[in-house]
Amino acid sequence: MRTKENVLDVLMYLFENYMGEEMEEQETDQATLFSELEEAGFPSTEIQKAFQWLEDLADGGQILESQTVTRESVRIFSPLEQIRISPECRGFLIYIEQIGILDPLQRERVIDRIMALESPSVDLDQVKWIVLMLLFNQPGQEEEYARMEDLVFDDTPGHVH
Repeated sequence: MRTKENVLDVLMYLFENYMGEEMEEQETDQATLFSELEEAGFPSTEIQKAFQWLEDLADGGQILESQTVTRESVRIFSPLEQIRISPECRGFLIYIEQIGILDPLQRERVIDRIMALESPSVDLDQVKWIVLMLLFNQPGQEEEYARMEDLVFDDTPGHVH
C-alpha cells in the first residue's frame, strides 16, 4: 500500500492511465474508477478530492469566463500564491503564456487549480501536469497540448524553460 499520496498523485495516476485516446474507447464510470484507485493504494479521501478537482476543472473552477484579462495585463501573485507556487513555477507559467501555450484566462485557471490542491507547495513537474490536464480538457487546444507535452517529457539536461 502506498503512503503519503495526495490529490495530485491521484490526478496524475488518472491522467496517465485513463485519459487520452484509450479513454474515448472505454467509458469508465466514477464508481469503477474509485474502486480501481483504491486497489492501486490511494486513500478514499484523496480520490474524492481528485474527482471534485476534475469536476471543478471541467466547470471552469472559480474563474469567471467574463473576467477581463488581456495579454497586456500584469499578474501579481498573492502572498499565499507566492508561498504555494515557487518562483520557478511562477516563471514557468509566465513563460508558457508568453510563448502562446496558455492565454491569460487559462493561466488563471491553472493557478486556481494549483490553489485548489490545498498542498503547501507544488513543484515544476506538478505544474506542468496541471497545465496538461487543463489543456486536455479544453476543446481546440490540441496544438497547445502537444507543445506542452513536449515540455513535460523533455528530459534534456540544461533545457531552459
